[in-house]
Amino acid sequence: MLLPGLTRPSSTPPLIFFSVSGATATSRHRRQLHRGIYHGKQCHAADIPAVLARAWAAGVDRIIVTGGSLKESREALEIAETDGRLFCTVGVHPTRCGEFEESGDPEGHFQALLALAKEGIAKGKVVAVGECGLDYDRLHFCPSDVQKKYFKKQFELAEAVKLPMFLHMRAAGEDFCEIVSENLYRFPGGVTHSFTGTSEDRDKLLSFEKMFIERMMIETDSPYCDIKNTHAGIKLVKSVWPSKKKEKYEPDSTVKGRNEPCLVSKYLTGLQCMNT
Repeated sequence: MLLPGLTRPSSTPPLIFFSVSGATATSRHRRQLHRGIYHGKQCHAADIPAVLARAWAAGVDRIIVTGGSLKESREALEIAETDGRLFCTVGVHPTRCGEFEESGDPEGHFQALLALAKEGIAKGKVVAVGECGLDYDRLHFCPSDVQKKYFKKQFELAEAVKLPMFLHMRAAGEDFCEIVSENLYRFPGGVTHSFTGTSEDRDKLLSFEKMFIERMMIETDSPYCDIKNTHAGIKLVKSVWPSKKKEKYEPDSTVKGRNEPCLVSKYLTGLQCMNT
């Protein structure tokens, strides 16, 4: 899926979604990883500039910084404004949808999201609405009825700003497909990230026009989902980056166990090997 303003030659590396912002208690930890904080302990200096430098050196040409709440969407926009190759999303992750009602003014909270999206669009930085959707694996963060209510609300946001959606679906196939189907007219397309549904769910989603399930989209989900030595396809991966444990951090090395955008080359190498 090419988002507005992000056309590129087919020979260049894919743009990737880079989650600096987060959406659950675990994802707040994700945001802290790029600040050198692991399980509440400062292990090394914040290193977003070093992470990005490695990505550019690896040939990544665009990165989309993902928003997971109103606050973190603002942070994503601030980061995106630091480099012409950075873009961002605005939205509320399903596990953070409680923030609408916790604000004391759900409609005012929505209007703040809308204003932020319009600001980012005017700056040429906001390119999608999200990350939003349903996550029934993490109902301890937000109940399903609240998730559904504000998932539906964010289609209103996408319709207002005429942007595609960066969607999240985990263990919620039936409700997710039903809500998307009811709101197809409100958004121009999207990609469903973190898809864990059945083959029937997959076929239903892919039957929608301009809907993807990371189909031929290479996504690192940095700093999570690194390729480990236990993965079945590890023997196909030829590219390597020097890494150090977080306790022995060095600016020129990746952090062992933490994924980075520069590692997108590993995913591409694996695909090329499997196709030859």
